[in-house]
Amino acid sequence: MAASPAAQRVFLALWPDDPTRATLARLGQELDGPGRPVPRDHLHLTLAFAGTIPVGQADCLAGRITELACAPIDLTLDHLGHFTGPRITWAGPAEPPAALANLAEQAHALCNDCGIDLGPPRPFRPHVSLRRHAAPPDTERIEPPLRWQADTIALIESGKDGHPGPYRILART
Repeated sequence: MAASPAAQRVFLALWPDDPTRATLARLGQELDGPGRPVPRDHLHLTLAFAGTIPVGQADCLAGRITELACAPIDLTLDHLGHFTGPRITWAGPAEPPAALANLAEQAHALCNDCGIDLGPPRPFRPHVSLRRHAAPPDTERIEPPLRWQADTIALIESGKDGHPGPYRILART
């Protein structure tokens, strides 16, 4: 019997429904240029990245995730962007709704309540990663824009004991 991990790599995210996930996956596959599409079951919009934390802190997040439950957020993913360091092409809202920023703040507060140090505050840039090892996209507009009624928040495990691994939903709203 394998020993339980001492630490888990986790994050809180908006988790797309199946139709939205299919559209995002298709968009990632249709982008021109180098890179590889993010796997369909990895598509999400990160609210708070906790990183590698002790299992007990992940259990705290899982036990309290319902505190983040909220009315569905109407997202319009109409913008393509690119992070140059990790070479990631992403989709996001050109004008993020205030409700999304508020939800991210609540996710960060929940992490703090569970004893998780997220480090210094960073600007929130809501996005869904579409391609890795990618070049900047030819256009910044998504036509037609993708509408997403975001209503599921998930705690995702993306590795154990400091090693990346498959995604696994630990809890959801």
